Amino acid sequence: MNTGELYVRGTGVWLPPAERVADAVADGRCDPAVARATRMESVTVSAGDAGPEMAVRAARTALARACAGPADIDLVLHASFYHQGFDIWAPASYVQHHSVGNHCPAMEVRQVSNGGMAALDLAWAYLAADPGRSGALLTTGDRFCPPGFDRWRSDPGTFYADGGTALVVSRRSGFARVRSVATVSAPDLEGMHRGDDPFAAAPLGHRPVVDLEAHKRDFLARYGTSPAVARVSAGQETVVKQALAEAGLGLGDVDRFVLPHLGHRRLQVAYLAKFGIDPDRTTWSWSRTVGHLGAGDPFAGLDHLVSEGSLGPGDTCLLFGVGAGFSWSCAVVEILTRPDRRDR
Repeated sequence: MNTGELYVRGTGVWLPPAERVADAVADGRCDPAVARATRMESVTVSAGDAGPEMAVRAARTALARACAGPADIDLVLHASFYHQGFDIWAPASYVQHHSVGNHCPAMEVRQVSNGGMAALDLAWAYLAADPGRSGALLTTGDRFCPPGFDRWRSDPGTFYADGGTALVVSRRSGFARVRSVATVSAPDLEGMHRGDDPFAAAPLGHRPVVDLEAHKRDFLARYGTSPAVARVSAGQETVVKQALAEAGLGLGDVDRFVLPHLGHRRLQVAYLAKFGIDPDRTTWSWSRTVGHLGAGDPFAGLDHLVSEGSLGPGDTCLLFGVGAGFSWSCAVVEILTRPDRRDR
């Protein structure tokens, strides 16, 4: 359980232009049956900008909206899923250098799709540990591109998108209050993204293009499909219960839900049917035009709901995060005021 107050002062998202799924199907890059099952419309595709560059743009937006300067940030955490542009490098320092420009600790969070939410959980604990600390900048950024990653086929059922996201959080004030953050893990499932391959000596040492489905097949042949499904389901249920209990809410009290940007079939099984969530109360109508942003789905979804005016004072939003490992995170966010974004 986190202690003390935590607020969201600013959000930021930078997304490149979107590419239609239908076009990827037409030219043979995307399997038509998979496209139909996902019900996705488009994904955002970077023409050249790397994940950290897009994260910097999102960070600048979040900092401007928060009216936050270098003295307001005591921690920078950057989360990512895929290659950040260089083999041995510190992307969190790049984000810090080109956005807030101060000298506080800057660190990278490598928890794949749950990296953004893990950063939120870690930032709260870090800020609460010292009364002299007040704020943190949290960013995500990824570009899922050839030759090593096929956004349409590397993970059938989820289409991967490029973009950067950011949050500025503070112990002092903000337009929204973080009422709870909970994280649980199931390390016995880490093999689902490792399979039977031996440890490689270099990136992409097993095959030239990432194939998450191959790893899953190998793992399930050993672990068993039914036990794995039960383990994943239990982890998701546990983290939702913890987050809601810490916030003093029931699932029926939540106004909006930010779900991972998965294809519809996966979304239906893992969230909509499981928790009885009405799709109209989620970000699905928007996320199906964006795609899976790696670690950035929760931050992007919150920014979208706030920007379009779907959340008002007193409304609550439940953010979901899940990543290989496995780890699950949930956060309850309560809107206090509508942020003024007319000139930012």
